[in-house]
Amino acid sequence: MVLEPTPPGMWGMMLGTAVAVLAPLFGFLVGGMFGPGTTGDTVDPMFLSLFTGIVIGGVGLLVAIAGGARLWRHFHHRDATDT
Repeated sequence: MVLEPTPPGMWGMMLGTAVAVLAPLFGFLVGGMFGPGTTGDTVDPMFLSLFTGIVIGGVGLLVAIAGGARLWRHFHHRDATDT
C-alpha cells in the first residue's frame, strides 16, 4: 500500500466543515445545561452560548471555504499546466 499526501486545503476544508456543523450544536448543548437564567439577567445564558456556537461555526465555515478554494486552485492549476 502506497500512502500519498493529501492535496493542500483538504484538511482545512474537512476540519472547517466539522467545526461549522458541530459548534452550533455544542452551543445549544451548553446553553441547555446553563438553563434560561434568572429574570433579572441582562443577557440570557442560553442565548449567549448558542450565539457563541454560531459565531464559532461561522469561523469554521470561513476556514472550510478557504480550504476548498485552496483545493480548487491546486487541482485547476495542475490541469492548466498539463494542457
